[in-house]
Amino acid sequence: MTPPESGGGMDRRPFGSGSAVSIFTLGLMRALDHPGQLRVVLAAALDAGINHLETARAYGPSERYLGLALAELGVARQGVVITTKLLPQGSCAEGLASLREGLARLGVDRVDNLALHGINSPEQLHWALQGAGAELRHAILGEGLAGQVGFSSHGTPELVAAAISSDAFRFCSLHLHLLNQTLLPLAAEALRRGMGVMAISPADKGGQLFAPPQRLVDDCAPFSPLELAYRFLLARGVSTLTLGATGPDDLSLAHRLRRASGPLSAAEQTAVERLPLLQRARLGNSWCGQCRSCLPCPRDLEIPTLLQLRNLHLAHDMEAFARERYAMVGQAGNWFPRIKADQCRHCGDCLPRCPHGLEIPVLLQHTHDLLQAPPRRRLWG
Repeated sequence: MTPPESGGGMDRRPFGSGSAVSIFTLGLMRALDHPGQLRVVLAAALDAGINHLETARAYGPSERYLGLALAELGVARQGVVITTKLLPQGSCAEGLASLREGLARLGVDRVDNLALHGINSPEQLHWALQGAGAELRHAILGEGLAGQVGFSSHGTPELVAAAISSDAFRFCSLHLHLLNQTLLPLAAEALRRGMGVMAISPADKGGQLFAPPQRLVDDCAPFSPLELAYRFLLARGVSTLTLGATGPDDLSLAHRLRRASGPLSAAEQTAVERLPLLQRARLGNSWCGQCRSCLPCPRDLEIPTLLQLRNLHLAHDMEAFARERYAMVGQAGNWFPRIKADQCRHCGDCLPRCPHGLEIPVLLQHTHDLLQAPPRRRLWG
């Protein structure tokens, strides 16, 4: 792991071939009630030492509000690292036009990082590597509109691995979480290749750790679940962790951990190692270890993702989080699994492949019975 730099009061780490970024990144998808809200949040983030700001065309007025806040606060352009994102679709000309409009809203001539936002399917990856997206990547870099191009993904590990191994990107934004470590080996591979790695929403999508159930609090003691999650990812070498703040108070823990880039302490390591042991003890022979040997499913069920929600609900009492995530199944396009657990047809194709001998069809139905709730859509497309 590259030793952290120290700048502006918060440790910084290399990020691909671009400027070093603070170990926490301000994600600008939530402070959007009015321009003043974002300005206050931005000021607090800068005060904490955060220099990396992430916005996107898809985040409503985020780019425009950020541009206004930077101007009103008198922030020097060289003092911040700006990442914005474009959806992986359309022609090269359309992508360039969208990026130029974003630059105008931001009030800058270029961004440091441009991410192709949501490479979640093989078709989108093909677009990025061989289709119009490849032309767009070269045009953006050739015209100097962005310092480097990366990608974000909510896709399968297999898809993420293909994107990383393509060597077409200089950074990636991935779902890296204490309670779901499936993509951590891919993050390590990306870092080995010199890519920047940003963890998407380790607080919210990592388990709503800002409002944990008491059982999870007890399981992580003497650390709060959120602090343990942040420290775990930073100790694994992840470049930066996103924070979707709505007010200054949401930045308090990041401020306290601004120099927390070192290895885990013995107590932290013990707490981290305790969590899977508790899961296995509490779920017994119904615990899913997320090995993915059960895939592919003839019905295209994302079996490990579905059973992971069951794991969290039953092992750590994370019912609210698991229900909210399950309600998104089939409601979020290719940003989340499309098929609910009750659509298993008991074909038995997965059974001989499971190294734990799980009764997967039975567990899938149990997952559905536990978690079924009214449908829920994503916050932003």
